[in-house]
Amino acid sequence: MEAGKSSGIRTAASPVQSLTHLHADIECYYTQKVLAHGATPLGVDWTCRPTQELRFVQLLKLCDFRQPFSLNDVGCGYGALLAFLARRHRGAQVDYLGTDLSQAMIDRAKLSWRPSIRSRFVVTGGIPRVADYSVASGIFNVKLEQPAARWTVFIKQMLAAMHATSRLGFAVNFLAPMGPSMQNIPELYRTSPEIWVRYCKRQFNTKVELASDYGMSEFTLLVRR
Repeated sequence: MEAGKSSGIRTAASPVQSLTHLHADIECYYTQKVLAHGATPLGVDWTCRPTQELRFVQLLKLCDFRQPFSLNDVGCGYGALLAFLARRHRGAQVDYLGTDLSQAMIDRAKLSWRPSIRSRFVVTGGIPRVADYSVASGIFNVKLEQPAARWTVFIKQMLAAMHATSRLGFAVNFLAPMGPSMQNIPELYRTSPEIWVRYCKRQFNTKVELASDYGMSEFTLLVRR
């Protein structure tokens, strides 16, 4: 049985070919953002640092800080999550890898964080190692002018990659459906939580915790093996 049929999510034809242009569009969009705004929340298309870090709080609920762990930060941007970890979890022993499609993003991350035994940054659309946990903040929100079916293929491929490279689990966030007073922005991807909660449970045979009560029009999925 196809997972797309069981979850009500369609897939696009020839996903590998179609995602080449999708990755290029994402890279171009975020490179322009960071060149315009620098290593700031606006540089990764967030409005401010407090809400950016509130998202980090939700994603990191996945992790057990009582013991050392390794972490993949997918779509890491300029390394804001690493700075957050250094400030809010100073005693934690975290082996961190940040990945991003944009060379400009990684260049700015490396300006703040020299490569070390505990932190590295790599330009890639994949996830080059297996870690205890993987997190991704906001990588599914801005679909630009991509067709919905192609964007769904992208999401499925990224979720599968994060599951395959995470020993203990992964966490991602999504924009929630529009409220009555919200402006419709076609370039944004919004979805109901139930679709992706159900998909992750069935596709990966995992436990999924939904966090949605933190004051923003979005939700976070904590997916554990």
